[in-house]
Amino acid sequence: MAVTEAPPAPSAAPAPSRGGRSHDKLRHWGLGIWSFLALLYLFIPVFIVVLFSFNDNKGRFNFTWQGFTLRHWQHPFADPDLSKALTNSVEIALISTAIATALGTFMAMALVRYRFRGRSTVDFFVFMPLSSPEVVLGAALLAMFLTLNIGTGFVTIVIAHVMFTVSYVVVTVKARLEGMDRHIEEASMDLGATEWVTFRKITLPMIAPGVAAAAMLAAAISFDDYVVTSFNAGQTQTFPLFIFGATRQGVPAEVNVLATLLLIAVLVLMGLNLLVQKSLARRDRVRTDG
Repeated sequence: MAVTEAPPAPSAAPAPSRGGRSHDKLRHWGLGIWSFLALLYLFIPVFIVVLFSFNDNKGRFNFTWQGFTLRHWQHPFADPDLSKALTNSVEIALISTAIATALGTFMAMALVRYRFRGRSTVDFFVFMPLSSPEVVLGAALLAMFLTLNIGTGFVTIVIAHVMFTVSYVVVTVKARLEGMDRHIEEASMDLGATEWVTFRKITLPMIAPGVAAAAMLAAAISFDDYVVTSFNAGQTQTFPLFIFGATRQGVPAEVNVLATLLLIAVLVLMGLNLLVQKSLARRDRVRTDG
């Protein structure tokens, strides 16, 4: 009778060497230190802006630390020119964001949901403002306004901001739409809902996070823009234009105060958005489990 040999028992996996553990630990600490330094590099200007909003500067310039004070926070809108510039920036950002968000959302839906002649060309021109230098955009818009004999000012700034922020809205909402299940909308219309009802009750709530993100991005870009605005502002002064003009005579500390308040407002909005997203995700999990 033939005798078969039993297969050799599998050998245990070799334990990681001490050198390998040391290498992994070194890499872990190295990545942590590198990330900390990168974040510190990004946030140092923000820290300086917040810090110097409490600076007790004695002259016009607020570049050297001279002591702690709260007097700049007591009357942050004391300078009427600064208040007007901030108001203009907020109004322009709100108006241009509303227009760009509406246009960009429907443009994204058309590019994702429909196939039509010239679709690739439209897609190409949507990306052009993202890749073109702002100097080129500002100069081209100014030339167009001068050719059409349109005086530059508040309205031309809004038009310019809508022109280059709508591309950011299209790209953001388009990414959200491409990850959306089309069959849900088809099921809604199969059950008797019209296209408008389907859009209002199904599509819009599902793409709402993407639309909100696009609106916040457009508002931030509009409020922050200097180059395109400087070409088309005329006599209208925005917050960035005021700061640039004030650097020649001394930026008042109230600018740091308002910048800090804007930073706090953005952080609060980001926190609220995060809470809303977590609430929606929790609600979806409950519906799925139920």
